[in-house]
Order: sequence, then structure tokens, then C-alpha cells
Amino acid sequence: MARYVAQVPLRWTDQDSYRHLNHARAVTLLEEARIDLMFTAAGAEGVDSFAAGLLVAGLGVEYRRQIPYRAHDLRVEMTVRDVRAASFTIDYVMRAGPAESDPVAIEAETRMALFDLEGQRPRRLTAEERAFLLRWAPEETGTGRTEAVS
Repeated sequence: MARYVAQVPLRWTDQDSYRHLNHARAVTLLEEARIDLMFTAAGAEGVDSFAAGLLVAGLGVEYRRQIPYRAHDLRVEMTVRDVRAASFTIDYVMRAGPAESDPVAIEAETRMALFDLEGQRPRRLTAEERAFLLRWAPEETGTGRTEAVS
């Protein structure tokens, strides 16, 4: 499956009084991974319009295990689904370390809405934006499994 992988730094200040990753900080780390995909990676491919207006319309987070502080990055794997005219969903898997073999600690999703900040209204995806998003979208196969769109 094609996934976008971001490495996000785990900082000392990300832990709570129980010495593991704080909920609010976990959501911030997911945001940093999303920014890497939507602004940095997309911009490097000439798709810089996401930076002009992209809002979180919904958020869901499921915690699978605690993440204690360690001086290394966390691996965040992202795929995109439900690409519609003016919205899409990003699915996340955050691992407790930088490797693909590290255990899954968090699974999450954000529903994203494109927004025209100047006009203060939703806007539609451009063809270039849609093509970028679909690179990371799994597609259904006849077996009920998902495979990446290439």
C-alpha cells in the first residue's frame, strides 16, 4: 500500500505527568505530519494551493499503546480516502518509534475541508490537488482488501 511517511520529533515537553505522550501533543504531532504531506510534499510537486486554505472538519483518535519519551522521531504513516469535491479524509498510523516494525500506538483520522479564506466559503479541489491526494488513496479490490493507487 502506498503510504506517505513522515518522521516527527518527540520532544521532552510532549509528555504529561504520567511520563507518556500527552493527548493534545499527540494531536499536534499528527498535525505536523499532515503539514509535511499537505504543504511540504505537495508544494515540492508544484501543488501549493493547500496552504491557501485547508481546515480540519473532524478528528478521531484511538490510542493503542502509550508512547513514553525517547529521544527519537515517531513514524506517522498516512493514506487518503473519501476524496470528494471539496473534502477528503486522512488516515494516520503513528508508531511508537521511527521504524515500520515499531508497534502501532495511535490510529487517527481527520476529515479535511478545502476553504477559500478570502471569500470565507468552501472551495472545490483542483485537478492537480485531486491527483496528488489520489496517489495516497487505497482502492478496493475484488477480494475486499485495499491496495494503493499508483
